[in-house]
Amino acid sequence: SELIKPYLGSKYKVTEVPKSLIFYMSEHSGPVNAIQWCPVQEQSHMLLSASMDKTLKVWDAVDTGCCLKTYSCHSCAVRAAQWSSCGRRILSGGFDSMLHLTDIETGKQIFSSKTEFRISALKYHPTESNVFICGGFSPEVKAWDLRTSKVLRVYKAAVQQTLDILFLPEGREFLTSTDAVSRDSADRTIVAWDFQSAAKISNQIFHERYTCPSLTLHPKESVFVAQTNGNYMALFSAQRPYRINKKKRYEGHKVEGFAVGCEFSPDGTLLVTGSSDGKVFFYNYRTSRIIRTLSAHKEACVSAIFHPVLPSLLATCDWAGEIKIWQ
Repeated sequence: SELIKPYLGSKYKVTEVPKSLIFYMSEHSGPVNAIQWCPVQEQSHMLLSASMDKTLKVWDAVDTGCCLKTYSCHSCAVRAAQWSSCGRRILSGGFDSMLHLTDIETGKQIFSSKTEFRISALKYHPTESNVFICGGFSPEVKAWDLRTSKVLRVYKAAVQQTLDILFLPEGREFLTSTDAVSRDSADRTIVAWDFQSAAKISNQIFHERYTCPSLTLHPKESVFVAQTNGNYMALFSAQRPYRINKKKRYEGHKVEGFAVGCEFSPDGTLLVTGSSDGKVFFYNYRTSRIIRTLSAHKEACVSAIFHPVLPSLLATCDWAGEIKIWQ
């Protein structure tokens, strides 16, 4: 992309809050569950989307706003999808209990496996490009190795469902957020795991009686944020014992049972989140104040993500199946 070229290799400039709509992409016929920019900077004009309409799509979301390819390997809703670090493959998991690794050029599956549960979350290991973790409607979370197509390790939690997975820097530890919210379960909402030993490090992280549909890591500081169904985002230390920051809470948006994602800008100055009323909220990370709200969608906006290279480009998606690009 000619738009991206001048930014390659240069230091990321200060993030600006986008003001205007550039592309409106509406080829999905069901809610969009996940979107992700291609992690390879030279190919970061490509945006991946996963939808309840059983498909994955790759878009040119920087230059044209056109759908480049549609992949129909799942027979039910695609709940989670991630680019491989090389940008040539897509890992996806769905409510058909299937895992697929798809070659984006040929559309062929390099790896496919049926799990015993519907998949709602998956994440690549940050340093081992052939290893990923997946979880879903099951008390277990599993680590897989794509080279052997086998399960490496099983992590057992006393829960019904894993909502999100977050690797901490270097990948020695990871967090899972779960749907446990009964009276005795404040100890299981966010669980920290040792990746190698599969041991639980901590389950005493978040004590409010809210589930956390998504987790996100700060790009520069040792902190992470949890989106909560209490209509606020909570800030935690990313180092043991993962203490909550009681002085900072990011509130104003609505979650209302949707899996609303949140993310930091690449320079770490802004925290952005969707909202169940269709808006996008931009918070100053330091002060936790709302800088701006964007009336982005009519239906619930479940994801808003900054482009990794272009400082003010933002992609959003919603429960009506729309994807929008803002600048």
